[in-house]
Amino acid sequence: MFKKLAMLGAGLMLSASALASPSVEMQTSMGSIVIELNSEKAPITVKNFLQYAKDGFYNGTIFHRTIEGFMIQGGGFTKDMAEKPTAGEIKNEAQNGLKNERGTIAMARRQDPNSASSQFFINHKDNTSQLDYPLNNGGYAVFGKVTQGMDVVDKIAKVRTSNKGMHQNVPVEPIIIQSIKIISDSK
Repeated sequence: MFKKLAMLGAGLMLSASALASPSVEMQTSMGSIVIELNSEKAPITVKNFLQYAKDGFYNGTIFHRTIEGFMIQGGGFTKDMAEKPTAGEIKNEAQNGLKNERGTIAMARRQDPNSASSQFFINHKDNTSQLDYPLNNGGYAVFGKVTQGMDVVDKIAKVRTSNKGMHQNVPVEPIIIQSIKIISDSK
């Protein structure tokens, strides 16, 4: 009886853990990146990101801004630098205790802290002293971390960039996000 209860308890803990940590595989033209999302600490942001992934929104978008020693940003532009229309803005969850450390993924936004939609960035270095709440008008909401593929992030961060129109630090050769596939899901 005790053994059955212990197994049931372990199963419940695994279920709770799975709810808090769905993972996605981001296939890019430079390789694969696996990201564990934290829906416990960033539920709005993770739900938003997963919906875009499920809808195929990210397929064919690019990393449109890469700065070695800072971050790589993507999820909103096509390879022709056309911005894709989004489903709207979400609440900034930067006060969730997660830090903008190397390998974490966070939401990109405009000056308004509650203006994030589809675009995200992966921190190439620890950016806690620049991007965490309350800095930069409310901080940038971290919602997961890279668990595999930091070598790909490093390669992307080191590509040659130039300016395209009003955009700076745009990779000369487009780095395409081919797909973002949910590999474990709480639903």
